[in-house]
Amino acid sequence: MKTTENKSEVANLMRQITQEYESAERGMTGFAQGTSQHAFITARMENIERCRERLMTVVGPDQANRLVVEALEKA
Repeated sequence: MKTTENKSEVANLMRQITQEYESAERGMTGFAQGTSQHAFITARMENIERCRERLMTVVGPDQANRLVVEALEKA
C-alpha cells in the first residue's frame, strides 16, 4: 500500500512541477510588466521548490533532483 501511495504522490508532485513551470514560462510572455511579472514567476519557482522538497522526503534527494530536472527539460 505504501508503495502505491508514494507512486501516486510522486506523480501528483511531478504534474504540479510541470504545471508551475509552464505557468512561469507563460508569465514571461504575458501582459504583466515589471514587478508584478517578476513576483508571478518567483511564486511559480518557489512552488516548484516546495514540490522538490516534498519529493526529497518520498524518493530521496538525488532522485528528487533528477526527477525535477527531467520534468523541466520536458516542459
